[in-house]
Amino acid sequence: MRSSNVQTWSAWPTLETPRWNLATLMAILVAGGALAASWHIAQIEPGLLLGAQGRRHIWAFLAGLYPPDLSAAFLRLLVVPTIETIQISVTGTALAIMLGFPLALLATDRLCFAGIVHEMDGDGSRWRRMTRRSLYLAARMLLNLCRSIPDVVWALMFVRVVGLGPFPGVLAIGVSYGGMLGKIYAEILESSPEGPIEALHAAGAGKSALLVYGFLPQVFAHMVSYSLYRWECAIRSAAILGLVGAGGLGQQIELSMRMFEYHETGTILLIVFLLVTAVDHLSTMIRKAL
Repeated sequence: MRSSNVQTWSAWPTLETPRWNLATLMAILVAGGALAASWHIAQIEPGLLLGAQGRRHIWAFLAGLYPPDLSAAFLRLLVVPTIETIQISVTGTALAIMLGFPLALLATDRLCFAGIVHEMDGDGSRWRRMTRRSLYLAARMLLNLCRSIPDVVWALMFVRVVGLGPFPGVLAIGVSYGGMLGKIYAEILESSPEGPIEALHAAGAGKSALLVYGFLPQVFAHMVSYSLYRWECAIRSAAILGLVGAGGLGQQIELSMRMFEYHETGTILLIVFLLVTAVDHLSTMIRKAL
């Protein structure tokens, strides 16, 4: 009986201790140095936040938010901005998907100059290879441009072009989030397994069939999941973009903060919280359905 126990324990794999080499130690030192330098350059002073004066200001602001203004007149005033915020987020996310998905196809190396889809065309001419590479780089640069500029700056630019209202908020979210979605879509497509695609190629499927029946079915759930997450983020962005005149609840937040009506601000923040919670619950239901 004792021998069997010994055999059982001896069959278990032994845990290897991590091996520290010079490269690992240098990487840790560089990361630690970068963190320390960033802490110093960014002038991080926890005492300003946690000190007596900081605690007084925080408490004064939080006390001003309570109780929230739940009067019928103010709630009626928030109906239209709330609907605008939802419409801006939905339309802006849809525009981001329409912008990001085509650019993601051009920015995926496995669809342009690597992988089975590219090999189906053969080597081709030098001009054709240069054209594909140029389209790939142009799509990458355009996606970088879209997401490198904050959505608030995009909103300020579009407010100057099309005027105040929800439309510049839709354009700002569509362009900024389009760059984010396109980047993630491209990475998801590049990381899709090769097995099903090779099987379809061996069966004689064309390039369109490989894309529709090989690439997309494997990554569709991941793309939808991330798109729903960006929609949740768009709710928050739509509420913020109103601060620069792009409609939605943000305009009312700006008015309430300017007039020091913090109890009204508390009501608006509560509405934004309920909207985000509802979108999160809806997204969870959609993910489970997929």
